[in-house]
Amino acid sequence: MNPHERLQLELVEADLTRLESLLAESVIFGDDYLDQVTTHLIYAGGKRLRPILAVAAATMGEREATREDLLGGVSVELMHLASLYHDDVMDEADIRRNVDSVNARYGNLIAIVGGDYLMARSAGIAADLGVEVAGLMAHTLAWLTRGQVAEVRTIWSVERTESDYYEAIEGKTAALMAASCRIGALTAGHSPEVRDALTEFGRCFGMVYQLRDDVLDVIAVDNQLGKPAGQDLAEGIYNLPTLLALRDATVGEQLRALLGSPLDDEDRERARKLVVGSDGVSATIAAAQSFLSEADKALQVVPSARLRDGLTSFLASMLEGFPDY
Repeated sequence: MNPHERLQLELVEADLTRLESLLAESVIFGDDYLDQVTTHLIYAGGKRLRPILAVAAATMGEREATREDLLGGVSVELMHLASLYHDDVMDEADIRRNVDSVNARYGNLIAIVGGDYLMARSAGIAADLGVEVAGLMAHTLAWLTRGQVAEVRTIWSVERTESDYYEAIEGKTAALMAASCRIGALTAGHSPEVRDALTEFGRCFGMVYQLRDDVLDVIAVDNQLGKPAGQDLAEGIYNLPTLLALRDATVGEQLRALLGSPLDDEDRERARKLVVGSDGVSATIAAAQSFLSEADKALQVVPSARLRDGLTSFLASMLEGFPDY
């Protein structure tokens, strides 16, 4: 089931068809080569979680999205795509969304400037939507940068703490999810109380999403992820399941002996299996469930029961399908 179907908001599905057209149109410059670069991941598809949140927050599933609502969704998605271009250069990734990454197809320099272009288009659209939206997106970009720095400074470190981890994902993932909900609330003119509630929901959604992604990185198979399983281990990014496994009395010492430097494929698989065999996965799922409860609490001030129910169902679906741990 697609993410927007989980929302059970029929109007949002129709709005997303319009949004896809706007998204592609928004990056066309008229230079054939640049246009190929900047539309590469747009045409590769994706879940469009951020624009879904933006449109749902704006319309509450009770009306058709305005052009401004849709452009809010486009702005956050372009910022997300720009971050993927840059991330894949830093990670030396070859695959993204089951296609060649932009850096693999066009080279690192083109991927970097292509990401810069997408960021510029995101900012331009935000500016057209007003000073408050422009300020929100600038603030969000600062948080994205902070999260990236927090991650990079602890690469390959088995001494990385849970606090380090949460600082990184708060910036890299949760900040843009929060901005997605807030930008929808702004374009719709919701009250300050509702804006803040939706923003907090988005933050918690982002935390759940990243915790889920980090569990999948160690328990899923390659074709489920669109990238190699255990990729974070290979890149020296020790996520929460790994950090908790390092402190596990049963496997911690074995895992610590493997980590701290680049791994070959065999050692990566050994490390991944040690993490799966620890209680790190179940504890990470429990942490995600805690954020899910916080998100549900934040929604209580949102006046639309339809939106509350849809968002609660949407978020709960993030944790469906995990094996019992």
